[in-house]
Amino acid sequence: MFIRFVLRGLMALGLVGVSALPALAADGLDTGDTAWILSATALVLFMTLPGLALFYAGLVQSKNIISVLMHHFAIACLMSVLWVVAGYSMAFSGDGAWFGNLDNMFLGGIGVDSMSGTIPESLFAAFQMTFAIITPALVIGAYVERMKFAAVLIFSVLWLLFVYAPVTHWVWGGGIMAGWGVMDFAGGITAGTAALVCAVMVGKRRHFPQSQIPPHSPALTMIGASMLWVGWFGFNGGSALGAGGGAGMALLVTHIAAATASLVWMGIEWMRFGRPSLVGIVTGMVAGLATVTPASGFIGLPGGLILGLAGGFGCYIAVDIIRGKLKIDDSLDVFAVHGVGGIIGSLLVAFLALPGFGGLGLADGVTPGSQFMVQLASVAITVAWTLVVSVIILMIAKAVAGLRVDDQTEVDGLDLAEHGERGYPGN
Repeated sequence: MFIRFVLRGLMALGLVGVSALPALAADGLDTGDTAWILSATALVLFMTLPGLALFYAGLVQSKNIISVLMHHFAIACLMSVLWVVAGYSMAFSGDGAWFGNLDNMFLGGIGVDSMSGTIPESLFAAFQMTFAIITPALVIGAYVERMKFAAVLIFSVLWLLFVYAPVTHWVWGGGIMAGWGVMDFAGGITAGTAALVCAVMVGKRRHFPQSQIPPHSPALTMIGASMLWVGWFGFNGGSALGAGGGAGMALLVTHIAAATASLVWMGIEWMRFGRPSLVGIVTGMVAGLATVTPASGFIGLPGGLILGLAGGFGCYIAVDIIRGKLKIDDSLDVFAVHGVGGIIGSLLVAFLALPGFGGLGLADGVTPGSQFMVQLASVAITVAWTLVVSVIILMIAKAVAGLRVDDQTEVDGLDLAEHGERGYPGN
C-alpha cells in the first residue's frame, strides 16, 4: 500500500507513467518472466528480420537478392496483421479438439491487465506472433528465384490461417495433441512439408539439376546464420514462458546441438570433397537447431549432443536424397533441414527425455514406447494435413495469380521485373 501511495504521488507530479499501477495490480504477474519473454520476442523476430532474410539472400543468385529480401519483409508485415486479426484467436481460443474459434478476433478480449500465466497476454500474443512470422518465411527457401510475388502473398495468408493456426491449436492451444501429451516446442515439420509441396508444384528452376549455380554471397549467408543462432535462444529458451531452469537448459541444449551438427556437416564435407565449406558448416548449424527444437524443453545436455549428431547426419543424407536422387528442387533445402530435422527431434524426444539422458522424464504411467507412438501419430497427422491443405492453397494461388514467373523473368532475375530494383549496381 505504501508503494502504491508513493507512486500515486509521483504520478501526480508527472514523474511516473500511468502504466505503473496496472503492472502492480495485475494478478500473478512475474516481472522476471515478463522481462525475459519481452527479450525472447525480440530475438525471435530478429531470426526472420534480418537473420533468415540474409541467410536465404546469400544463397540465391545476385539478380534475385531483392526478391528474397522482399518476400521476408512483406511476409513479416502481413503475418503480423493477420495474426492480430484472426490467427491468434484461431490458434489459442476455444476448447475444440481440432480448431479454435474467432472469439478473440482483433485481440478483442485482451486488455492491459489480461494475463497468460505469469506474463501479460498481450506479450504472449506478440511472442506467438513472431513464430507465425518465421514459419511461413522458412518456406520461402523452397520457391526462391521463380515464384510470383502475388502468389507468395496469397499462399502465405491462406497457409497461416488453414495450416499454421490449426496445428498450433492442436499442440499448444489445448487441442487434440495437447490432450494426447505430445512433447513439442517446434513447427518446422509444417514448414518443411509445405516447402516440399511448393518445390514440386512450382517446379524446378531452369538450370536445375543440370548445373548447380553457387550461392552469390556465402558471407551474407554466414551473417544471417549467425543471427539465426543467436535468435534461436529466444525461440527455444522463450518457449518455456518463464525465466527459470527450464529456459536455461533449453538454451544450453540448443547451443550444443547447433555446434555439434555444424561439426558433423563440416566433417562429412571434408571427407567427401576434400575441403569444408562455409555454407556447409552454417547449414549444419541450422540442421542442429531444427532438430533440437521440438525436444529442447524436455531434454538435458546428453540429449542435445545426441540430437546434434542425429540432425547433422540425418539432414545431410536427406539433402542428398531430395536433391540428388529425387531431383526435387527444394532450392534451399527447407524440407531436408527443417522438416527432416523436426521429425528426428520430435520422435527421439520420447527416449531422450528420460532421466538416464538427463531429461525431465515422462508423465506418470507413460513409457518411451507409448510416448513414441504419440509422437509418431502427431507427426503423421501434421504432415498429412499440411501436405493436403498446402496443395489446395497452391491451386487457389495458381488460379488467382499464377504461381510462376515467365521464362524471361526467370532468366533476367526477379529483382528488376517484380520489384523494379537491383541488389547490386550494374547487375
